[in-house]
Amino acid sequence: MIIDSHCHFSEFGNLRETLRTALAHGVWGVVAVGCDAETNARTLAAAAAAPKSVWACLGFHPDWTQLTDEDLDLVAAQIAVHHSRIVGLGEVGLPWYSLEGRADAAALMARGRARLDRLLRLASRWDLPVALHAPHGAAVGALGALRAHGIERAVFHWHKAPADVTQAIVDAGYYVSVTPEVVYRDRDRELVAQVPLDALLVESDGPWQYGGEFEGLPSGPWFASRVAEEIAKLKQLPADDVIHQLSTNACRLFDLVWA
Repeated sequence: MIIDSHCHFSEFGNLRETLRTALAHGVWGVVAVGCDAETNARTLAAAAAAPKSVWACLGFHPDWTQLTDEDLDLVAAQIAVHHSRIVGLGEVGLPWYSLEGRADAAALMARGRARLDRLLRLASRWDLPVALHAPHGAAVGALGALRAHGIERAVFHWHKAPADVTQAIVDAGYYVSVTPEVVYRDRDRELVAQVPLDALLVESDGPWQYGGEFEGLPSGPWFASRVAEEIAKLKQLPADDVIHQLSTNACRLFDLVWA
């Protein structure tokens, strides 16, 4: 049985049916992430409704350009109230995709760093792990921020960065996570080859839609088992051993108890 380490579970209408489908595919738990105060509230509600199989993270998405400093105040207040009910902060991080073509990209990145610093101070205060959105060139800055704040537990969600940056992340003791793209994209397959199994997590990032064999299929936590299967093939290891290690990694990061 595998854990989906990053899913936008609040976007699924029928939570019981979603969990039933996930379990039928060998996925026994979901780390549910939020992106703003509204999705955080729905994520908390989902975790309360299924406390043995859904664990909540509260987040503030760095690439959602519509979010204001007042929105961040709301999220910070949520974290202060609910820190004992959640397993981490996520997703949080640094902007990247929203900077493309922007004349004020440098200012937006500076604002993103300041916001991340505020969130990491909260993570440090309550000893919460962090699920990071820091793709491509944002990864270096996010790694530096983690180090500056003394954050010991973190995962770079849907990780995409040069090999040397990935190595620095792993050497620092952090995790990187892999999505269904590993089944059909060379970049992700090369990442799995580089990163030791004990530094990997799997995720669906559902309901994000994928290509390849997943084209046109409804996306959800059930994809995490297919990701784990592909990792086992790439590592040339028994699937059961790989699934056990990946689940152990998720439990260590988020301080989860085996079901």
